Amino acid sequence: VLTVSMTVKAQNEVGKFSIAPTIGLNFATISEVENEFKLGPLFGATAEYGVLQQLGISIGAHYSMQGTRFKDGHGATKNLNYLNIPILANYYIWKGLSIKAGVQPSFLLSAKRGGDESIKDRCESLDVFIPIGISYEYENWVLDARYGFGLIRPSNINLKGKNSVIQLMVGYKFNL
Repeated sequence: VLTVSMTVKAQNEVGKFSIAPTIGLNFATISEVENEFKLGPLFGATAEYGVLQQLGISIGAHYSMQGTRFKDGHGATKNLNYLNIPILANYYIWKGLSIKAGVQPSFLLSAKRGGDESIKDRCESLDVFIPIGISYEYENWVLDARYGFGLIRPSNINLKGKNSVIQLMVGYKFNL
């Protein structure tokens, strides 16, 4: 009974497209390395198609500054800038509330160590993430929180770990 009441109140327009420009903040790190979260901007847009009342499929394009901040006493950083293409299934469990999961190819745009030293030629040009998250929509405003873990090591420069990022975003949804 609880499941039925939850899905009855789900909100998604079947057969309709929407687009949502978004802006947000990344808390990024690289696993298996002694480091701290690196803060970075995230912005782009997401398009969604309503497949069922409870299910939408979305695809996005986001600029995402990721990387890490090493605990070496000097605050050295590794800046990895990606173009992320999240492809997600959005399951609406309550009016405006959805859980999401999918796959996200991420293309490396630039990579720098410290200030300006380019290391792009020593980094993988592609990473594949598995994003999971939750979002809430209220009067066309969308709040989105995701966690994504990379499947490919970003570089072979003293790194054994993989990308890991928490993303917090806000956007405004336009129905098309």
